[in-house]
Amino acid sequence: MIIELGHFALILAFGIALLQMVVPLVGAHKGWRGWMQFAEPAATSQFILVGFAFLALTWAFVTSDFSVQLVYLNSNSLKPMIYKISGVWGNHEGSLLLWVLILTLYGACAAWFGGNLPETLRARVLAVQAAVLVAFYMFILFTSNPFLRLDVAPFDGRDLNPLLQDPGLAFHPPFLYLGYVGLSMAYSFAVAALIEGRVDAAWGRWVRPWTLTAWMFLTVGIALGSWWAYYELGWGGFWFWDPVENASFMPWLIAAALLHCSIVVEKREALKSWTILLSILAFAFSLLGTFIVRSGVITSVHAFANDPTRGVYLLIILTVFVGGALTLYAARAPSMQAKGVFSIVSRESGIVLNNILLTVAALVVFVGTIWPLVAQMAFGRTLSVGPPFFNAAFTPFMMVVAVVMPIGGMVAWKRGSLRKAMALLWPALILAASIAALAYAIQTNRSALGPLGIFVGLWVVFGSAIDVWTRTGRGPIKGRLGRLTRLPRADWGKAVSHAGMGVTILGISMLLAWQQEDIRVAQVGDRWAVGTYEIELRSVENIPGANYASEIAEMAVYRNGTIEALVHPEKRFYVVAQMPTTEAAINNGFTRDVYLVIGDPQANGGYAIRTYIKPFANWIWGGAILMSLGGLLSLSDRRLRVAAGAARPNRDTVPAE
Repeated sequence: MIIELGHFALILAFGIALLQMVVPLVGAHKGWRGWMQFAEPAATSQFILVGFAFLALTWAFVTSDFSVQLVYLNSNSLKPMIYKISGVWGNHEGSLLLWVLILTLYGACAAWFGGNLPETLRARVLAVQAAVLVAFYMFILFTSNPFLRLDVAPFDGRDLNPLLQDPGLAFHPPFLYLGYVGLSMAYSFAVAALIEGRVDAAWGRWVRPWTLTAWMFLTVGIALGSWWAYYELGWGGFWFWDPVENASFMPWLIAAALLHCSIVVEKREALKSWTILLSILAFAFSLLGTFIVRSGVITSVHAFANDPTRGVYLLIILTVFVGGALTLYAARAPSMQAKGVFSIVSRESGIVLNNILLTVAALVVFVGTIWPLVAQMAFGRTLSVGPPFFNAAFTPFMMVVAVVMPIGGMVAWKRGSLRKAMALLWPALILAASIAALAYAIQTNRSALGPLGIFVGLWVVFGSAIDVWTRTGRGPIKGRLGRLTRLPRADWGKAVSHAGMGVTILGISMLLAWQQEDIRVAQVGDRWAVGTYEIELRSVENIPGANYASEIAEMAVYRNGTIEALVHPEKRFYVVAQMPTTEAAINNGFTRDVYLVIGDPQANGGYAIRTYIKPFANWIWGGAILMSLGGLLSLSDRRLRVAAGAARPNRDTVPAE
């Protein structure tokens, strides 16, 4: 009965969304306040109804109700509770319901916290958000219904994909969707502004917190996915340029460009047209990622579905919303004239350069991701675009972004001076170059890319520190330290996020330049050296798990003859799913990871063992945490939580007839 109530709640929410899509738009056009205000309770009602539907599906998974087809296909009575819950979104239908729930959450938040928005703009934003919801309600109800029942309930389920039975993957999709779906708010604000015909500093202030929220959640989601791939897949890498990885990375790049560009609109009322376009493109790449994951047109280990019918529907959604918004943009763009002017050397120009580089980098990733599909359709050729292409084509743009970042943050608005900016940044440049030179001096027979990455990463970190310090003014150090604690949170957020980017660059550079690898067949009792460490295979045992059989090794890590850690890599075999997984054992450290993987038993009684020494691996995700923390600090600044200027009462409104 609960399942049927959940299904009914979803249908009822669909009906409310249809009304919310139309009524507020008419009210805003006619100036009817009552019609405009309908959007707020409608948005709240949708969130409550979809929340109930989601809880109903979660209850079916928790109680192992195998009469529900989705539960039968993606759960099992022996599965641990955390994976029963995460199984709700570990499939196409359930993840789509989570997508819709988050979409309604953002719409409800716009209704709850949009009191400072002009009444007509708020009504139009919520109407556009409802239009997006209508499309996804139709998608889930007509092609991906999660509430289907089976005529005869099976005794047990077929289990969740073993690769998804992991804490990292339990939390990765919700954070990623909070980012993906959050970009719908930037889209709704852009389309509402185009309908209204007004883009000003206040609009830039309003759209910025929503973009920052989406970017922050995307950062966490991408980092969780990268971390999961690092320790779960057993390959020892943190990024594989998989199509689904790229699907989340492209909107992250565009959102970063949009976030910087909205600052220019807010501060200088410039780049209006470009900011609107980025708002549309950010959500377009979000929808494109959904299409890639669910259509089956591109093969990936992360894909949720392989259904061309669903892919066609998603392609229609993408075409209608992006095509419609771009058409409206083309009609309105000439009227969005920039008021602020600036010289070539200015903070505005730095942000423009930042935007160009990030956008081109996103297009490079897009071309590399979609090209195999184009080649197959247009030329009948099967091609694979792998890491060598992305590393060669993408990395230079991001390196230039990192080099320009500290300078752009120090140059004055409107008309700046490179000489003055560099005069402040010389200490950062000298210190970064010195440490990079030291790194190059101590390495032998290795690429110079490691020290180059160290220089760029440190340049960003030290540049961010100097940027914060210069905001304290002049005078005695004690007074400046006091002013440092009173700086706006947005300034601290910017510095922490930029420093996080530098830390991630440092981690990637040092890992790729100096990691060590050893692959061998080892017998129990063998001991071998890898770099400055010695590894010993002590034992291998078969131990049953909750819903799998496990072959666990005990391995000792020695350094200078002293044992540093006992670790336990394992191979699991999930009986119901008939699928093996590799569980790497990682001895984490601040400056290195010792990464051990046990493979299949060999004919001579030994085991295939892979050993990696990965320097500064954790700095990659530490940098991502800093970037997210910087976003949270900025979001907590009152200037971002309160819209620029309270909404002025519209004296032209008339009561609805």
